[in-house]
Amino acid sequence: MRLVATDLDGTLVRNDFTIGARSVAALMRVQALGGAVVLVTGRPIRWLYPAYEHLPIQPLAVVANGAAIYDPVDDTILHTTPLSPAAVAEACARLREAVPGVRFGVETDGGRVLLYEPGYEVGGWETEHEGVREVPFSELSAQPAAKLLVKAGPQPPEAFTVLVGRILEGIGEATHSSSSGIVEVSAAGVTKAAGLAWVAERLGVAAHEVVAFGDMPNDLPMFAWAGRGVAMANAHPSVLAAADDVTDANDADGVAAYLERLLDL
Repeated sequence: MRLVATDLDGTLVRNDFTIGARSVAALMRVQALGGAVVLVTGRPIRWLYPAYEHLPIQPLAVVANGAAIYDPVDDTILHTTPLSPAAVAEACARLREAVPGVRFGVETDGGRVLLYEPGYEVGGWETEHEGVREVPFSELSAQPAAKLLVKAGPQPPEAFTVLVGRILEGIGEATHSSSSGIVEVSAAGVTKAAGLAWVAERLGVAAHEVVAFGDMPNDLPMFAWAGRGVAMANAHPSVLAAADDVTDANDADGVAAYLERLLDL
């Protein structure tokens, strides 16, 4: 193992939004032994800062499900593969025709910014964020987007994601990372696996030398690519089925528990 890739929510991050001291110690030990740590998340950049506050190390992050690679040391985006404005416009047109009541948001600049059309509901914690604002629909496709966010009221997550993916075949990759019914759309070919592969190549690490931790369907491409995919005990059934190993739940510091065994700590 030369690289540890870990998802955040439901994986490294506990349900109280903290990262436990045990997990921090295990990741620091990985680096002390010459390994690399990479955060691989669906989170946009604006949601990363609280996670880094819990980490004395500052690893690179694959954000927005692979759409951008973020360096927290310099607060810069090293690499990005966004949806083009034309792709956003086409995706929205197709979905508007096929899905009643659909509403859209887009994350730009690696997710530092969220623009959303009237009628798109945002979380209460987002409403005062300086990078989050309502705009006319015409502005949503005015610039490249890390992610297109799709909502249509309460929806069964798996079925709605499949529907969106079928409608947008050839335009983008549809996935979900929560039970809220929101579908996250990235550019065609952009997944957590693609973003992680970019980082691994930069570090000179092969896929078989990577251990990846995750819990939701957006982690499945990363599991298929990495040498070993490790699901949390609290993971989505599809992730448990695809995993090479299963560790303790996120609230029990499952990433740390697995690394301790792997490193014989």
